[in-house]
Amino acid sequence: MLLYAIVVLMLPSLTCGKNPAIQVILNDKGLQYGKHAGTDWIQRNLKKVTLPEIGGSILGIDYTLSGIKIAKCDLPEPSVKLYPGATGVKTSMSGLSVALTGDWTTHLGIIHDGGTFDMAMFSVNVISVVELGKDTNGHLSVSSVSCDAQVGDVDIEFHGGASWLFQPFVDFFKGHISSIIQSNICPNVENMISNLEHHLQAMNVSIDVDQALTLDLSLTGLPIIDVSSLNLGLKGEFYSIKTHAEPPFEAQPFKLSEQQGYMLSLGLSEFTLNSASYGYYSAGIFKVLINDSMIPPFSPVHLNTSSMGRFIPQLPQMFPGLLMELQVYAREVPMFSIQPAAVRLGFQGAIKAFAIQRNGTKTPLFKLNADSKFSSKVWISNGKLTGSASMDNFTLTLVASEIGTFKTDSLEKIVKLGIKTVGLEKLNEKLKKGVDLPRMKHAQLVNSVLKVGVGFIALFSDAKVLLSDRGSNQQTNGPV
Repeated sequence: MLLYAIVVLMLPSLTCGKNPAIQVILNDKGLQYGKHAGTDWIQRNLKKVTLPEIGGSILGIDYTLSGIKIAKCDLPEPSVKLYPGATGVKTSMSGLSVALTGDWTTHLGIIHDGGTFDMAMFSVNVISVVELGKDTNGHLSVSSVSCDAQVGDVDIEFHGGASWLFQPFVDFFKGHISSIIQSNICPNVENMISNLEHHLQAMNVSIDVDQALTLDLSLTGLPIIDVSSLNLGLKGEFYSIKTHAEPPFEAQPFKLSEQQGYMLSLGLSEFTLNSASYGYYSAGIFKVLINDSMIPPFSPVHLNTSSMGRFIPQLPQMFPGLLMELQVYAREVPMFSIQPAAVRLGFQGAIKAFAIQRNGTKTPLFKLNADSKFSSKVWISNGKLTGSASMDNFTLTLVASEIGTFKTDSLEKIVKLGIKTVGLEKLNEKLKKGVDLPRMKHAQLVNSVLKVGVGFIALFSDAKVLLSDRGSNQQTNGPV
């Protein structure tokens, strides 16, 4: 369970590119918190554990110890360290003492007897080294490199039946039982690691974000470990579920430095944002039809030839009293650029205008290119991701017309005003309210700060592990 808690902190709940678009760094503070969380969980759940039965033969008497449960445990704080030599984690536990209870039965020929027993194990020492790696599908993998276990001493007291008859022979039982217990510790540790590995392999490395996009979080390479930190590189690429097409650009390398005082450092490159944009573009999401019913009643301009006549004089003359429809779409993939001052977005769009005839047919009128640039600032406030957005530039250019040429200056001003007063105002209202930081199944980010670098956004955070206990979530708070 201790290993499970540690792995949870390393995964925010993983085709691999050369450069990771997402980087996660777990430092020693995060590792030690994982140790505390895991130790607390073990301490709470030890009394639920029923150990395998122990059997053997002493002086011709066959015996079985069954229904073995932990009555009390003196669980010392284990030592957990990053272990570069094995690209993994080394866990050491010394001086563990456990009190056990259970039932005993013996038989010699046709003679059977039984009762209960109390057992104490003293000075149990366990050292385990686990290697972290990556499988062919980009999952994080764990495997046991070495394990050593020693049981210092065992004491047993039998109750009931003819226990008085063989209690004097406890010393014969102790050595045999001690060796059985000692020989079973490492196989059980390795079985736990194997179960964790099975769980990791069953995890999806792709997450469907919505009906259009899926996010690939596979590992791009082996974990990088030194004495103070563990670095995981994730692909961090969005794909269109419909086309699954690769974008015509690649993730660029970026340097994420761990921030002292926080458990985790998380870096998100602009490639991830742009791959989402490309995924939506490939799926045809950046298209919209605008008709007059979508224009607010208080707007001074409506989508009909009469209203638009103030900007295009020939329009009401050629098509009097007709409603209009606009087809707006992206000409190119909208691209993000992340700089310390702001996150910028360029949008190259096009607008095709149509007149709707009395019989419902659409007559093409003109086509405009609409080029815009936006910038935004983002930060974390009260545990939520918040921000603000503004328009830096907007231009309208006439590129084709079935009604003759016309100037776009006045039309550009009114469209620009509409974007600012309607679109950006609503967006900024939502950004001001903020959105909750991503929350995983078994962990939650707390005490987080956000910094913007060149080409990436960095999140530095502590974490709270949410461990399941009897079907309800038990929360273990990290430093705040």
